[in-house]
Amino acid sequence: MTRMLRLGLKTLPLFVALPAVAGPLDEPHLSIIPRTASEVERIARVTAPPQGFDAPQRFEALSAGAATVRVRKDADAFSEPSASMSFESELEFELGKAMFEKLWVSSPSSTKASDGLGPLYNARSCMRCHINDGRGHPPESHDDSAVSMFLRVAVPDEADPMVERIEGYHGTMPDPTYGGQLQDFALAGYPAEYRLQIDYQEMSIPLAGGDKASLRKPTYKAADLAYGPLHPDATLSPRIAPQMIGLGLLEAIPAADILAKADPEDTDGDGISGKPNIVWSERYQMPMLGRFGLKAGRPTVEEQSAAAFFRDIGISNPLFPDAWGDCSLNQSDCRSAPHGDKDVRGTELDETGLDLVTFYSRHLGVPARRDVEDKAVLRGKKLFHEVGCASCHTPSYVTHRLKEEPELGFQLIWPYTDLLLHDMGEGLADGQPEARANGQEWRTPPLWGIGLTEQVSGHRFFLHDGRARSHLEAVLWHGGEAEPQRDAVIAMQPDDRAALISFLESL
Repeated sequence: MTRMLRLGLKTLPLFVALPAVAGPLDEPHLSIIPRTASEVERIARVTAPPQGFDAPQRFEALSAGAATVRVRKDADAFSEPSASMSFESELEFELGKAMFEKLWVSSPSSTKASDGLGPLYNARSCMRCHINDGRGHPPESHDDSAVSMFLRVAVPDEADPMVERIEGYHGTMPDPTYGGQLQDFALAGYPAEYRLQIDYQEMSIPLAGGDKASLRKPTYKAADLAYGPLHPDATLSPRIAPQMIGLGLLEAIPAADILAKADPEDTDGDGISGKPNIVWSERYQMPMLGRFGLKAGRPTVEEQSAAAFFRDIGISNPLFPDAWGDCSLNQSDCRSAPHGDKDVRGTELDETGLDLVTFYSRHLGVPARRDVEDKAVLRGKKLFHEVGCASCHTPSYVTHRLKEEPELGFQLIWPYTDLLLHDMGEGLADGQPEARANGQEWRTPPLWGIGLTEQVSGHRFFLHDGRARSHLEAVLWHGGEAEPQRDAVIAMQPDDRAALISFLESL
């Protein structure tokens, strides 16, 4: 079904069936100042596709508009506050950073503001997975203590009430024994749920011009399960922590601008059929547009943060108040363990703490582009557009004007994502649905900052599970809707492929 959305003087088609209840155009988390008709026209001009590739577009080097931060040469390049913040806001940012880096401890403890860890968990702090606010990586050896990867678990459940409330929703339930996520750490006296085992098979891919690439195909196993087998219908989805920069700006992109690109039936015949994920908001108790997480499973930065505290660290909070975290009903010892919610906080992370972490996560600055005038970069940008990469990796948006947090408002930003779900083919499929996303669909990841991954995170592992060891490998794993773009890259001459990679490195 096609709906039409009127934005000032401009009418945009929405090729998306919206739920009958409150829906994805509702943005209660934002204090929006409506755009004027003249602003709508200006925005259309500045976000239009480039007319040429001989020079950078105006403001292209400012990835986050006025919020763009200078490029640091060290591993803290993703840890700067947005450049447009006030001094008072920077103080709040630093408090949020302290909460983000805090190491949680077991209960009972004399440090009552920090107890409540686990009993089962994947990490003791947010920073433990998002090292230097960058992306995580899979284990490189069996004793790799710096890994930030886990397995999400889901079992199909057509009785899920969301199946009836949200059109196209895929009902799931946690595994009845292990919950919704496998935890590989536990407090003393409790066994960890499992050990992550990954086996790789190398595959050679011939490229035009005599080049070759090698891809590693992973197989995942939940080894040494402590509480018996998983449900026979359980699916496992490997996930590594994504980079943290620019989240508040992504949150401030108008839902209408995202939905305007949705075309789930490929009505325009371009082979790209992105669709929005519509998810249930724990904060607002209504369906909202999903933006965050590898399958766009959370609508806001706050809810993404709260869910991570609950699932990854076992820390209760106002949105997920169970003190035992992801422990299932069958894990009675875990549920009856001492917890850290017996003091004035009410939950192990209280509303103030959640607000601070959310503020920090929203305001991590995006570094400026590098080498935007370099001829190879400009050549690579032209190829990026010519082969159709920009069909999903939408280069630019203008954020809402905001009454609160004005430093995020009305900024021309360059995240290179449409925040929609796309079928990426069987090669990347995890078989696990999440809300409207099926087992072959993933949200288009933002590309800003991707060229600084090695500097920040100390590695070059990409995609949802880190299987790709370079930008080229990441491209070559694209399938499904992106198969024509992948094949075009395979068919490029070596100099053109190198130019394309130079463009990605500049982001």
